[in-house]
Amino acid sequence: MSVVEGGGSAGTGLVARVKGILLTPSTEWDRIEREPATVGGLFAGYVCILAAIPAAAGLIGGQVFGHGIPGFSFKPSIGAAITLAVVGYVGSLVMTFVLGVVIDALAPSFGAEKNRVQAFKVAAYSGTAGWVAGVFQLIPILGVLAILGSLYGCFLLYLGLPRVMKAPADKAPGYAIVTIVVAIVIAIVIGVVTTAIGGVAGLSSLNAMTHADKASGTVEINGSKVDLGRMQAAAERAEQLSKNPGKAASPEALKALLPASAAGYSRASVETSSSGTDQASIVVATGQYEKPDGTAFRLEITDLGPMAGLTALAAGMNGQATKETASGYEKTQTIDGRLTTEEWDRDSKSGKYSVVFGDRFSVQADGSAASIDDLKQAVRAVDGGRLEAMAK
Repeated sequence: MSVVEGGGSAGTGLVARVKGILLTPSTEWDRIEREPATVGGLFAGYVCILAAIPAAAGLIGGQVFGHGIPGFSFKPSIGAAITLAVVGYVGSLVMTFVLGVVIDALAPSFGAEKNRVQAFKVAAYSGTAGWVAGVFQLIPILGVLAILGSLYGCFLLYLGLPRVMKAPADKAPGYAIVTIVVAIVIAIVIGVVTTAIGGVAGLSSLNAMTHADKASGTVEINGSKVDLGRMQAAAERAEQLSKNPGKAASPEALKALLPASAAGYSRASVETSSSGTDQASIVVATGQYEKPDGTAFRLEITDLGPMAGLTALAAGMNGQATKETASGYEKTQTIDGRLTTEEWDRDSKSGKYSVVFGDRFSVQADGSAASIDDLKQAVRAVDGGRLEAMAK
């Protein structure tokens, strides 16, 4: 089944391809690897169509609900909104093209087969989840769910790259990890450029609702003040970490920080994992903690590696969000400069609590417990000061 050379059945092929790559990716990647295609056909018959979803959804959602974050929002003029949508759409196409070139260029370094068409297959089809999830931008408050689509896209790339590019098994993980890291960097760069271009178009709309306070270094938007100094410092910190993430922590170093017991729970097992290179690696150490009554949770320390820059940006923005349900709550906030998340369900007596130390090391307790306080104590049992020293 080809969605790019399928003649009158292209529409049916497109839908089937989307369903296949999202629901049965392993089988679909095998089919993709074998089918004929052209770079032009991939763009015209697939990328150009799906990339329009988030652009169109964002345009409509922005006009109906406005753009912003909890506390303030604004609605750009229709002209500015169309410009933003077009710029975002073009940025998505450029992102896919550049990623295809990078995948092809990296192939020889990892023993893979250099093939421009095969590389563009990976770039095009791994973007499916992000584009489809872009429909959530119809309701801006749900736009964060589009991030989940992008994360699933990383998984699709990780799964499909070795198959389509014929990378040897021992080098395939490294090839995929390096490509994902490069994709993140490309996305950030293109995002900065498109935001700058779109910002010029939307400036007239925003000026009507904002005014700068030079003395305090804040900007007021619809009555809410944002600390520009904090935002600038966060951006500089994120840029610094992106350029120089530092050498990844060793699995054994993180394992040594897992306590033998925490909050009255005994450690039953421990495991570690690492993927990527020294300069672009994600390392995880996980301990399983249990009590005789059957309650148990995982305590996990993760070196976020290349994702540290994004964490620094989120923490520096000092964002806060809460959600109440009939049986529990979810909360995200920045405490003492550390990004902190907290979730608890009273009915199941389960939840998770996490803190990011040094903008790089995430410590999370996740599972069942007597109360959320047990999970908090477990996280505090890890030497956060040591992690912050390692992050410098």
